[in-house]
Amino acid sequence: MHITQDPPLSILAVDDNPTTLRHLQAMLERNDFTVRTAVNGKEAMDVLNEYYNDIDIILLDRMMPEMDGIEVCNAMKEDAKLRYIPIIMQTAASQPDEISEGISAGKQIRKHKQLRLEMERRKISFGLVQILKCTFKTLKEAEGLSVFMANYFEDPDRTLTGISELLVNAVEHGNLGISYDTKSELVSEKKWRQEISERLADPQYADRQVTVIFERKKDACYIQITDEGEGFNWKQYMEVAPSRAMHNHGRGIAMANMLCFNKLVYNEKGNQVTGIIKTD
Repeated sequence: MHITQDPPLSILAVDDNPTTLRHLQAMLERNDFTVRTAVNGKEAMDVLNEYYNDIDIILLDRMMPEMDGIEVCNAMKEDAKLRYIPIIMQTAASQPDEISEGISAGKQIRKHKQLRLEMERRKISFGLVQILKCTFKTLKEAEGLSVFMANYFEDPDRTLTGISELLVNAVEHGNLGISYDTKSELVSEKKWRQEISERLADPQYADRQVTVIFERKKDACYIQITDEGEGFNWKQYMEVAPSRAMHNHGRGIAMANMLCFNKLVYNEKGNQVTGIIKTD
């Protein structure tokens, strides 16, 4: 039986230092990534506009002439076809292991692309629904429900990634009580999925559910996600902190907040979040 393997991840590496750029390209290609390069932000945008369907992740230098890393991020945010490509801001090019760990976390973009394709296959008119309530427990259910719920929003492609990230967080960090540091270790040791399965079977967590409520109002659509966990300090995850830029996870809430919703609101405890998309 022939087994089809996924093609290697495609990375756009952007740095105005030719030596650093060659070093990055060589390191990434040794680790089986496909690499395109650009020497400044303007050239990076040209590459993105031509090859956006083929680029999975961007490794971006912050300080560059003509157009710096922050300006590239802002330009991508304004472009519907680019805003969902993950960005790793390069602040420590002398630490290739950390860069590789951060890039490996970007593999989830493949999952989101598959979810968007599935969403298009199932797309029907959801415009008559005013309110809907669902519950779920597992990551598989979270991924399927995110495709379903995204269709209730005017721009499903925009909201899908954010909904998926928030539902997954509600399971692993909320109901299953996996801390940020614990997940870092599990991902590094490639034991994350195993730990999820074990905790879902543990009587301490097995009966916990995530509740999702969608509501359509005159001026906006709302999705409220509530888990049965102890909550967490959500405030530090609303933006990607430089100290976490190279970590192997931890960017989902920031992506949802900055790219997918007009507003993201947590309760004080941190076990309930509401994503808001304005409709006027």
